[in-house]
Amino acid sequence: MILLMTTAPPEKDTWYHGKRLPPIGLMYVAGALEKAGYEVQMLDNYLANKPLEEVKQTVMQTKPFMVGITCGSATFARCLQTAQAIKEATPDCVVVVGGWHASYLPQTLLEHAQIDYAILGEGERAITQLANALSNGDKAQASTIPGVASKTPNGININPPQFIEDMDEIPYPARHLLPLEQYDRTIEFLEAKPADVMSISRGCVFSCGFCETRKLWGNISRSFSPKRVLGEIQDLQNRYGTKGIYFINDNFTLHKEKTKELCQLMIKEKLDLEWVCDTRTDLVDEELLEQMSKAGCKVIWFGVESGSPKVLNRIGRNTTPKQVQTTFKLCKKHHIKTACSFMIGLPDETLADMEQSLKFAKKIDPDYCQFNIFIAYPESKLYKELLQTNQYTQLDEYLLSTKNSEYDFETLKTVQRRFFKSFHMAPKQILKRAKREGMLNFAKTRLLHGTKKTNGTA
Repeated sequence: MILLMTTAPPEKDTWYHGKRLPPIGLMYVAGALEKAGYEVQMLDNYLANKPLEEVKQTVMQTKPFMVGITCGSATFARCLQTAQAIKEATPDCVVVVGGWHASYLPQTLLEHAQIDYAILGEGERAITQLANALSNGDKAQASTIPGVASKTPNGININPPQFIEDMDEIPYPARHLLPLEQYDRTIEFLEAKPADVMSISRGCVFSCGFCETRKLWGNISRSFSPKRVLGEIQDLQNRYGTKGIYFINDNFTLHKEKTKELCQLMIKEKLDLEWVCDTRTDLVDEELLEQMSKAGCKVIWFGVESGSPKVLNRIGRNTTPKQVQTTFKLCKKHHIKTACSFMIGLPDETLADMEQSLKFAKKIDPDYCQFNIFIAYPESKLYKELLQTNQYTQLDEYLLSTKNSEYDFETLKTVQRRFFKSFHMAPKQILKRAKREGMLNFAKTRLLHGTKKTNGTA
């Protein structure tokens, strides 16, 4: 038996601990292991927040030969504590760590005795091959698997990942292994309930300085076929009564023809479905937006990031305020609401640049808006730059915030609160908010904590 789990939330209150979405990545891994014939159990301890003694009891009761833990940089310390508890409960159990941090800095995990292997990049194929090798007692084979980092007599061995080209070979996420009734199955942008999340593509062709996803998913975008996506939607509707979906991928409309084909299938099948997606302002046009609206798209989330052309160029965003304005007008024309996020505290950004972002946010008039404090994550371009310039505040062992003569992390939190109040207390926004009364509190909580918007992981 294999146990897959998340860790309890980090102890510091720097990070948002609010609404928790089911761990979609871990569910994909569970589905792949089940397809390979393994008995799998899951524990979302980020949701359950069980103390380590209870985690030990779970491990002793289930007696897994392998435990897989997903780890982000913000949960690094919790991951080490959890792995130690597992080893204390069952010393012979193999502890494997995957996720963001394992993909970027596997050596920082494997230098600890309680962790046996790390998975880099996609987990489905790598962990299945690892489980097969260990089940057969072939540790030598385990050390050669692409995407697996392991300990050897000569030190830590890291095998680069091989990305899955045909994503349709990946089974549906094993949602049945989690108590979905314990999650708040609503999406703040949608009226439809219950609502769930889907992830339908991987990899990014862009090079934004603040982003590190290319190392996790690769620099080539891959996606499920439109028919495969439709099948999973219908499975969600039939098994879980899903009425709304949030497609959580960064660039939902990157492959426009595939997006159009999916919309046409949704329209043809007359799905009783509302949905929201994330994309860039330069990846949509009027024809596509019209199709998306007819297919049930109610909201699009855009990472605008800044209202300053100077800052946009600095971070390699390759978009312009004019593009943003044009896209927002087209969305309104086709009755699609707009949500967006801005970053404050980017390297070389001034307080005056931040004011440009607030002014621009009011000008484009989105239905939802966040002002997030920039947090530099390991392996991103800007993270490396901050380390070189020494202009940062160390938030924990790995995460950084920009610091210069004008501001530090505490100053940015004050700016963030002021921007939130200035934008959301404007009469126009108050009227919009009154129309979505039940969705305000959650959105406000996220805004106040100002974390990077992620797929449920830190």
